[in-house]
Amino acid sequence: MEEEAKKEQQAPLFDQLREYAEIRFKLAKYQAVDGGSAIFANLIADVVVVISMLLAFIFASFTLAFYLSEVFQSYWEGFGCVALLYLLIATVIKINKRAIEKPIANAFVKKIFKNRNND
Repeated sequence: MEEEAKKEQQAPLFDQLREYAEIRFKLAKYQAVDGGSAIFANLIADVVVVISMLLAFIFASFTLAFYLSEVFQSYWEGFGCVALLYLLIATVIKINKRAIEKPIANAFVKKIFKNRNND
């Protein structure tokens, strides 16, 4: 009789543990989906911003090149000056590559953890 009482008592406990494990699994799954969707939404927003900035940069470059062409009264000199400007910028970035990479990587890591901590 005592043995049957223990089995009856263990059955609800086992059911509660199983239910708890299922709920924890569902919670972990929902948290993963939520985190993934937040990162994906952030990525889409960042891509739109980068594309917009790239287009603005390209049009500003053409504007500067045409302006310098008017100043120098020669298309090749105006566009050549803009090309030399970008060559100078690329050289400076190449020389200071290590100093530039670390802050950019840190900014990405902070952004990812900031999004996770806001939830």
